[in-house]
Amino acid sequence: MSMGQNKIARGAVWVIMGLVVVGLVGFGSFNFGGGGQSVGKVGETPISTNRYFREVNAQLDAIEQQFGQRLPFAQAQAFGVDQQALAIVLSQVAMENETARLGISVGDEELAGRIRDIPSFSGVDGTFDRDAYDFVLEQSGLTASEFEESLRSEVARTILQGAVANGVAVQPVYVTTLYGWARESRDVTWAALDDSVLDTPVGDPEEAQLTEYYEANPNAFTLPETRKITYGWLRPEDLAGEVEVSEDALRTAYGERTADFNQPERRLVERLIYPDAAAAEDAATRLEAGTATFEDLVAGRGLELADIDLGDMTEAELGAAGAAVFALDGPGTTGLTQTDLGPAIFRVNAVLSARETSFEDARDTLREALALDTARRNLEDMMTDLDDALAGGATIEDLGAEFGVTTGTLDWTGMSFEGIAAYDEFAKTATEVTEDDYPAVETLSDGGLFALRLDEIVPPALQPLDDVRDEAIAGWQAAETAARVKARAEAMLDDFAAGETPASLGLTEAAETRLLREDQVAGAPPALTAAAFELEPGGWTVVDAPGGAVVLRLDAINAADQDSDEAVSVKSSFADSIALAMSQDLQDAVAAAFETQAGITLDQGMINAVNAQFQ
Repeated sequence: MSMGQNKIARGAVWVIMGLVVVGLVGFGSFNFGGGGQSVGKVGETPISTNRYFREVNAQLDAIEQQFGQRLPFAQAQAFGVDQQALAIVLSQVAMENETARLGISVGDEELAGRIRDIPSFSGVDGTFDRDAYDFVLEQSGLTASEFEESLRSEVARTILQGAVANGVAVQPVYVTTLYGWARESRDVTWAALDDSVLDTPVGDPEEAQLTEYYEANPNAFTLPETRKITYGWLRPEDLAGEVEVSEDALRTAYGERTADFNQPERRLVERLIYPDAAAAEDAATRLEAGTATFEDLVAGRGLELADIDLGDMTEAELGAAGAAVFALDGPGTTGLTQTDLGPAIFRVNAVLSARETSFEDARDTLREALALDTARRNLEDMMTDLDDALAGGATIEDLGAEFGVTTGTLDWTGMSFEGIAAYDEFAKTATEVTEDDYPAVETLSDGGLFALRLDEIVPPALQPLDDVRDEAIAGWQAAETAARVKARAEAMLDDFAAGETPASLGLTEAAETRLLREDQVAGAPPALTAAAFELEPGGWTVVDAPGGAVVLRLDAINAADQDSDEAVSVKSSFADSIALAMSQDLQDAVAAAFETQAGITLDQGMINAVNAQFQ
């Protein structure tokens, strides 16, 4: 058994014991009469109702942690939570049934030692406390004998699981081979071709060519499904002009927003912190002497400019460094400055002048904002009236005449983003509405209201060629150009075989080294990398590219460095994870075999009774 596997086996025992205690604490609110009732059995070993309940509850807790809310049990059942919990319990009990058959057990002395080491049973001095032990078990609704028997079975099961898992070993050649494949790299030379390589430009197609292209690409000329919609729209701006705003309200708002209208001078600042005074003084000296730029100092710390950017700061926000930074007349760097985080050098990139806006200058802005706020509240009050009118038989057009609602029509395809169609709420409703739905008033993100009616659904329709002739000609020309460029690229392969190079044929060459399988080359089609890994050294190929093609040569295959620190670390982690996964798969397979061998009996009525506690 490897050291890693020993750690896994020992850790599993402690995890099991911890889960037993955690699962029991607070469990007294539900108990089907101790260990006497079961939801079934595997072989001769019963599955207690309490055990099944705890596993279902654990599954629900896990979902709650993942999604941030407790799912209704009916929905959890639809996801198969109860079945998953039952499968886990069956697997565990199958192992315990086999340990009983084989006579694997844990002695009293060993069991007592493990109980004494469980932190939940410790007193204030950190040692085992009988009163704490009795209290925890009392809260669980179990007796000491019931808990100890349960723990004895759990630990015995881990012994059997350990025996199964210990046989799993990942062969080094397996890991080395996979790492070698994943980190093998390529050196390539490539060049892009476009329509400039053609002797003559592509002209207009013959009528037969155009018709053939049109018929071969119907999707390009088919109008999407169109929903003809009538809508009513009422915006806060539509009511804001009628709102009266008092002088007192304006002055109160100005006082509340004084920080928005009156801002002190700010500066765009970067802060480069050093871990010790010696390094900081050396950097400041080099900066002052001109032997290093501020960018050099940042790179020397292994940082990017984005890592040290503080944004716009006031003197007060900079704390003790504020005086030095604001002593600069404009953009520049400070000397060595002490901060709470250590010695630092600051750079100012721009000065943002103080801004002071008087009440009189802010009056119009405040009036507009307060009027809009009031209008939004008025719209909330109007929503009921509009809904009542629609419920009483009024049409959207009637809302326009009676309430001043803006009405209009729209051919909705899902690709409209102007006016009311720019709102997500409108788009969602327009997509989901049916011709049988009655209009209902809904709110928009800016506080506006809308209602819509679906008048007709026009199915997708292929447009006649004469209506899309210009688009069809442009499409044919693009496709024909790409085909001719690719043909020219393929003809060049013979020239390369005869000794020519892309440069000698007038192309601009580019080289990439150490190209990995997941890399993408800037300016090249995504397929270039995959094509490079299919070539033999010295081989050429053509890769399709938008509007043209790329010629590609594989220059060299670079084997992965199997001995670097990174390689050793990655391979070790990979081997551990694969061994753990294989171990779990093997345990699952053995448990399934034990289930089949021992036989399973389930009491569906009792299972339903336990599930009912979660309803």
